[in-house]
Amino acid sequence: MEAIERVRAALAMGPVDRPPAAWWGHAFREEWSQAELAGVTAERQRRFGWDFVKLQPRATCFAEAFGSVYRPSPREDTAPVLERPAVVEPEDWGRIGSTGADAPTLADQTTALRQVAGELDGAIPVLQTVFSPLTVAGYLVGEDRRRAVAELRARPAEVGAALAAIAATMAEFAVRSVEAGAAGIFYAVSDYASSDLLTRREYEDLVLPHDRAVLAAVPDEAWFTVLHLCGGNLHFDVARELPVQAVSWSVHDAGNPSLAEGRDRTGRAAMGGVDRVGALVEGTRETVQAQVRDAIDETGARGLLVAPGCSVPPEAPDENLLALMRAAHH
Repeated sequence: MEAIERVRAALAMGPVDRPPAAWWGHAFREEWSQAELAGVTAERQRRFGWDFVKLQPRATCFAEAFGSVYRPSPREDTAPVLERPAVVEPEDWGRIGSTGADAPTLADQTTALRQVAGELDGAIPVLQTVFSPLTVAGYLVGEDRRRAVAELRARPAEVGAALAAIAATMAEFAVRSVEAGAAGIFYAVSDYASSDLLTRREYEDLVLPHDRAVLAAVPDEAWFTVLHLCGGNLHFDVARELPVQAVSWSVHDAGNPSLAEGRDRTGRAAMGGVDRVGALVEGTRETVQAQVRDAIDETGARGLLVAPGCSVPPEAPDENLLALMRAAHH
C-alpha cells in the first residue's frame, strides 16, 4: 500500500498492510519562517517515513492574529515569549472581532502548508493544525485556561461573541488550507473538553456550537479531518457529534478510554497509542516499540493510526522517534 491508500483504509476501518504512523513536534526556531517551517517539516517526513504530516505551526500564531504579541524565545527548544496578551481586562473581549484568514500569521501557515504539500507532490496527506475557538481564547488571556473558562461562565454573551468571531476566522482558515492542498484539518481542543475544566453540559451549551461552526465549514473534498482532544478525563462522546474521520487523544492521561474503546464509542478511527513523554522522552526504544505493539494488538490494526497522544517535546531523542516508526512499519 502507498501512504494515502493506507491512511484512507485506516479511516474507513478497513484492512491495511500495516497501520499508518507519524509524529509531530515543534521546531521553535523554524516556525517563525514559513519557508523554514515547510523545509523542516518535509525533511522530517523523509527522514522518519511519516505516512501523513501534521503541520505544526507555532502555537501562538492564532492568538497573534487577534492581537496578542509574542517574540521568539532566545532558546531554540522553548516556545515563544508572551509580551502582551490581547485580553487584559474583561472588557477587552468586546474588541475581539473576526480578522479573516488573510491575517499575516495565518496566511503564513497556509503558505507553509502549500509548500509542504507541493514538495511531497500529493504522495503524503498533509493536515493543517486549526485551534478551536476556546483554545485560541485561552491564549488571548495569556495562556490561562482557567481564566478563559471563568470569564466564559461569568460573561457568556461577551465571551461567546468573541468565540463566534474567532470561529469565523478559523473556519475561513480551514477553507484556505484545504484549497492550499491540505487533506483535512487537525482540529485541536486543548484540555477544554475535560471535566477538569468544564462540565459536559457547559461544553455542549457554551463551546460545542463554535466547534461545529468551524468544522461545518471544512470543504467536502477534505477527507482526513482529525479531532484532537487534549488532556485527561475527557468528555469523549463529544467526538460523535462532530464531522471528523479520526480522533486523537492520549490513552495515558487519567480517565481516558483505550484506543479500541474510543474507536468503538465514536465510530471514528483512533489516532494515538504512544506516550509522548513517558515513552518518547523518558523511555527507551524498547518502551516505544512495546507501546506500538500494544496499540496494534489491542485494535487488531483496524481503524488505527499510530501516533503520540499529543505534540512531542523537542528533547525526545531521534532513536525513540525512529523506534515508533519502525515498530509500526513491522
